[in-house]
Amino acid sequence: MARKKNAPAAEELTGDEWIATYSDTITLLLTFFILLYSFSTVDQQKLKQVSTALQGVLSGSGAVGVLDFNTNNGSVPIVGESLNEYDTFPREEGMYNKVKQFIDENNLSSIVEIQDDERGVIIQLRDNILFESARADIIEESKIILDKINTLMDSFPNDIMIEGHTDNLAINTFKYESNWELSTARAVNVVRYFVETKGQRPSRFSAAGYGEYQPIVPNDVNNRAKNRRVNILIVPTEKEKKQ
Repeated sequence: MARKKNAPAAEELTGDEWIATYSDTITLLLTFFILLYSFSTVDQQKLKQVSTALQGVLSGSGAVGVLDFNTNNGSVPIVGESLNEYDTFPREEGMYNKVKQFIDENNLSSIVEIQDDERGVIIQLRDNILFESARADIIEESKIILDKINTLMDSFPNDIMIEGHTDNLAINTFKYESNWELSTARAVNVVRYFVETKGQRPSRFSAAGYGEYQPIVPNDVNNRAKNRRVNILIVPTEKEKKQ
């Protein structure tokens, strides 16, 4: 009678098998937290979408994957993504458009100019709109323009800087010894009008006078008047600066 072959011996257990499972779990958790960190610059809506997708995938309740979401619709680029389409100061685009729309709707486009600057959005007024020559008292008829701009200021929380600029023609009067004093006085008087007359919060405002030393065009006969101006600078908020 043929002898039966011995059955193969069972694989011996060492008690360390749990380490492999534990290692896989830790690796998955690490991957998950790295994924969350990679989305740290994405806005809340995108992160919520990713979280929903992850829950669906892990629970098996949905077929939508993380990469099925179009996360390029926001204004903030994803980590590692090309910045080409974001390098035109997106933090200012919304504010600039809002200011431009207001200026157009209130028929101020022939009186003021709007500029976008790395410092913020600038509303520029020629000095002869607000002041008489060599004076810093606001012309009474021009206050209606400041009243309209004040309405615009009520619609956003940003800080405001008022900047006074002159041409290079020397001035020396009993009140203003140089263009420094004249440009500063003009800026201060505009701030005081917004704060004292229109009730704006003083801590939002600052004033600066630059005299003749920041011209935008050469100070020749044909262009000199363009350098005499008052700028109302809308300063980006900290949140806007980080975008």
